[in-house]
Order: sequence, then structure tokens, then C-alpha cells
Amino acid sequence: MSEIRQDEATKRWVIIATERAKRPSDMAAAPTADQQERAPDCPFCPGNEHMTPPEVLAYRDGGGRADSPGWQLRVVPNRFPALSPAGEVEVHDPQWFTNVTGVGAHEVLIETPVHNAGPAELGVDGAARVLEAAAERFEHLRQDPRLRYIAFFRNHGRPAGSSLTHPPTQIIATPIAPTNVRQEIEEARRYCDDRMSCVYCETIRQEVTAGERVVLETDHFLAFEPYASRWPFETWLIPKAHAAVLEGAGAGYLQPLAGALQATLKALHDALGDPAYNLVLHEAPLRDSCEDYYHWHIEILPRLATAAGFELGTGIWINSVLPEQAAAYLREHV
Repeated sequence: MSEIRQDEATKRWVIIATERAKRPSDMAAAPTADQQERAPDCPFCPGNEHMTPPEVLAYRDGGGRADSPGWQLRVVPNRFPALSPAGEVEVHDPQWFTNVTGVGAHEVLIETPVHNAGPAELGVDGAARVLEAAAERFEHLRQDPRLRYIAFFRNHGRPAGSSLTHPPTQIIATPIAPTNVRQEIEEARRYCDDRMSCVYCETIRQEVTAGERVVLETDHFLAFEPYASRWPFETWLIPKAHAAVLEGAGAGYLQPLAGALQATLKALHDALGDPAYNLVLHEAPLRDSCEDYYHWHIEILPRLATAAGFELGTGIWINSVLPEQAAAYLREHV
């Protein structure tokens, strides 16, 4: 019989449809193409630096001229930004037809010069470079008083919204705080008011004790399939130490985070044939006082199913793969 589960942290409802469940191995995607070092017309490949806006950050062995080859990682403004860095934040008609000027930042973080290397193939050092660059850009953007939130995400594969074979991680800074993050914070605040503790810290304790949904545990991080997973193989990576933002964990956490993240992504890659997924960082809005009860984390959402009318109309998700079975299958590939 199916179950209707509720996520304690967000209060989302999910139907675990066991009667039409698939075996975890049935969710594997087709094999991916061999690595391609460079594509001549790709704006993110070495030698094509003139095809992007001037870089705002780059890592090169031994230095080197900006916007030239020889880099390991580049960050450039998006050529077609969702938000513009120019202008002031103005709220128009807040009583009804509310709109805010589209001020913000939209940057692309080119993780590697290899044209079609996926995140699971970066290695721990490559992942650490990405996290270090993100931390640098976060620190820069945080100084802008117009901004309220910084979104850090990776769309991997066309079903997840990636339109390029050499896709980057993206950073979008907005003058508003996202509704879903606000809802997470509000639920976390209510839990803390009622029980005097962080719901995410308690989730870590409960999941470690239960064990059946844990994919990977290190000294500093836990990767697990949420009890009320919305997507087949939805995976969260969360720090054991409480912090509202990634930077709150300290620079010394970047290498351990890179190791845990790479192990998790590689398990998904090896178990499911490099599935399309969205990777999203959830952390507190800028200058927000929710340090006591909000807990940053990374959500990895494989696109192995489609959100259809029921999900979009009700906000209740249907997941055909038991999180416990998904975790057991991933553990075989860690």
C-alpha cells in the first residue's frame, strides 16, 4: 500500500507510490559520451575567451593574462542575464500589481576547461576549486546592499535545464528572498520555538540513528535520501555542524565538503548512468537573523520523473521509488 509521508523540516507532503514502484536499477540512464577536450565553437572552452564577457575571477597555474587560455576555472557574467547589475532596487505598486526592478547579478562559473566533463568527474581538488571560487564570489556579492539572496545551482543534463554541452554552475543574486527559502526558514523557526532546537540538526540525528536512508557519512557531512523524497533518488548533503550559511562552516570545510560532494555525485553517476539533475544550495538570505534555527544544505534532485498535473496543482509529490531502497542502492556505489 502507498504511504503519504511528511517532511518534518518543510512540512511538504509526498506520496510514496509503492504499488507502482520501480526497482532502483530500472532508473539508470543511457551511457554518456566520451570526454571531449575542446569544441571549437564553445564559448566556455579554452581559446574562446573572447566569446564571453570579461572574467570576474579565474584560477590559472602560475598566473597569466586575464581572458586568455591556461585557466583551470573561470567566472564570467552571463551574456544573457536574468538580472542586471545596474540600477537601484525600486518597489512599484506594493498594494496589488507589485513589481521590483530587475537588479542583481547573474554569473556563470566554468568549472573546468574540459568541454563535456561532468561534475562527478571533477575530482575532489576540482570540486574544491569550484567551492572556493563560489565562496569568493559570495563574499564579493554580499557587499552589495541591494542584494538579499545568492542562489548557487548546477543544471546537469538537458532534462534538468542545461542547454550547453559545456554547462557551468550558475550564481544569481537577487534583491528579494525566494519564497521557498522563506517557507523553510519559517518552518524551522516554528520548530525551534516549539522544541528549542534546530529541525535540521534533529534530522541528522534521526537519520544517523535509523541508518536506512543514509548514503554516505563522514566526520563532517551526511548524505541521505529524505524520508519524504519528492524525486526518485533525491539526495541531501548537510553539514553536521550547525550553520545558517556555507561560509559559517569556515574555510577549512571546503575540502571535506568537496570530498563528500564528489563521493555523492559519483555514486549517483555510477549507479544511475550519469542522470540529469539539479544541484541547489539552500542557505539563509543575506543579513538575515536566523542563525539559531536555519541550517544550510545542498539538495540534489535527479530528473528521473516528471512533475505533472497532480504535483503542480496540489504541491503534493508522487515518488515511485522508496527512499530506503534508493539509499541502499547508492551505498553499493559509494
